[in-house]
Amino acid sequence: MIQQLGRFGGHAIGYHRCRGRLGALRLLVLDVDGVLTDGGLWTTEAGEVIKRFDVRDGLGIRLLQQAGVEVAWLSGGKGGATEQRARYLGIRHVLTGVKDKPAALRELLQTLDLPKESMAFVGDDLNDLAVRPAVGLLIATADAVRPLRRRADWVLDRNGGDGAVRRLCEAILRARGEWRELADRGWRDRND
Repeated sequence: MIQQLGRFGGHAIGYHRCRGRLGALRLLVLDVDGVLTDGGLWTTEAGEVIKRFDVRDGLGIRLLQQAGVEVAWLSGGKGGATEQRARYLGIRHVLTGVKDKPAALRELLQTLDLPKESMAFVGDDLNDLAVRPAVGLLIATADAVRPLRRRADWVLDRNGGDGAVRRLCEAILRARGEWRELADRGWRDRND
């Protein structure tokens, strides 16, 4: 397990261990409930599901996309809120209602003609352990279940729905050597 100590976002050891692989990523796949959200679900009287997404994660995703990294969402759940947020962010691959995550990831890699080593997956719960053999990097949120944190290549220092994805996006851009250029150009017209 990666210790959660250090200078970079509280996880220098994990970041430095994964830095080379982070810099080579071409595909970032995110679980939705518990990674992009805090895992809570609200329903209206009409049965509509409401989820809370962190806008900072959205900006990180946009910056990754601009840097040429494909971002995909993979969820066992279904719900209009996920698809609506994905459309807003320009996520081209939104896989919902997935029962077999490893099979879905292999199919996505085949569609994009990418090797598994070029992909990272971020999860938070037991069902995300199944993707371990199908991905190059397995990353967990700070509040992920203990078995996943133990098997992850890197445990982020933020909880799901609370900027965890943003921290990861920044780490990827730093590993690619693109963060400084983005910061030097400023952040105008980059809201999401």
